[in-house]
Amino acid sequence: MKSWLCGGAVWVCGALAASLVGPASAADSSDAIVKSEFICDNPPFPTSHSSTIVETRDGFLVAWFGGSRERSPDVSIWTSRNDGNGWTAPREVANGIQPQGWVRYPCWNPVLFLPKGDSLMLFYKVGPSPSSWWGVLRTSDNAGRDWSDPMRLPNGILGPVRNQPIQLPDGTLLCGSSTEDAGWVVHMERTADPRGLWHRSAPLNSAMEYGAIQPTLLVWPDGRIQALCRTKQGIITQSWSTNQGVDWSRMVRTGLPNPNSAIDAVKLTDGRALLVYNHSDTDRGVLNVAVSKDGKIWQAALVLENQPGSEFSYPAVIQANDGMVHVTYSWKRQRIKHVVIDPYKLQPREMFDGVWPQ
Repeated sequence: MKSWLCGGAVWVCGALAASLVGPASAADSSDAIVKSEFICDNPPFPTSHSSTIVETRDGFLVAWFGGSRERSPDVSIWTSRNDGNGWTAPREVANGIQPQGWVRYPCWNPVLFLPKGDSLMLFYKVGPSPSSWWGVLRTSDNAGRDWSDPMRLPNGILGPVRNQPIQLPDGTLLCGSSTEDAGWVVHMERTADPRGLWHRSAPLNSAMEYGAIQPTLLVWPDGRIQALCRTKQGIITQSWSTNQGVDWSRMVRTGLPNPNSAIDAVKLTDGRALLVYNHSDTDRGVLNVAVSKDGKIWQAALVLENQPGSEFSYPAVIQANDGMVHVTYSWKRQRIKHVVIDPYKLQPREMFDGVWPQ
């Protein structure tokens, strides 16, 4: 029987952190790494990918999809909980077995989100491919220990496609979404009740100009909302809304590269935004952290991984109630890695023409 070894924490700081996550000279912020560990050292499946993390009243919950390989029908959604005593063994919480029972599809891209005054939500996708998948929602009232029956979202609605939604002042959820069936196109979905009516926006981009998907959303102090997107064009793009996500500006490029890989960002309590992404237009072997005071000028802050030719991808990032930043990401598609960062110890440095400082 295959053994499961989970929750083996590796505490990392100072020079040791630099040796594990890349050269400290890249931004000289390695002291900001408080903790680095795998969610599960020996998962019961060969591939793990596309994680998501949320803080609950009982600690942290991480979800991801795992199975024999991406697109395989045996790929399910798995979770692990950490109440302060280490990560629990992976637990399957959703799969793509259809009600008739005679067909099973792979699951994709879980998104955990805890809205104010509501149940914990788990959004995910089911289907043979990203061009034909559909959105599913499950909810939990006990921090992810038990889940409701799966509810398929309305036709044409996927929910948050890869990153957490934001909750607007009136309680509405604004979800960054995208489709891949007729070119890569970003749109927004909004709902006052995820179990009820949804509204889907017009596209934010033309697939002929930018092949963009998987937006991450940032809310700035003046009320503007920024969407940052992965693209096929080797760059991160952005679009802005000044009316709570109803209308969006034309999508344009940022000064940051992207190797056609997912990104995620979070607004910090000190007013800055923190972005986790691959600072390359071709290689997922480097994983970086940048910060910005306005969403336009980004500073190099930290190198999490630096092994060209490997893959460190699909980051998820949140700021916990104690101020620490938690990042999870796919480590060579074999395991999910969890890193805790003290954002107040980051020492950002300017990037000129998008070049990471050495």
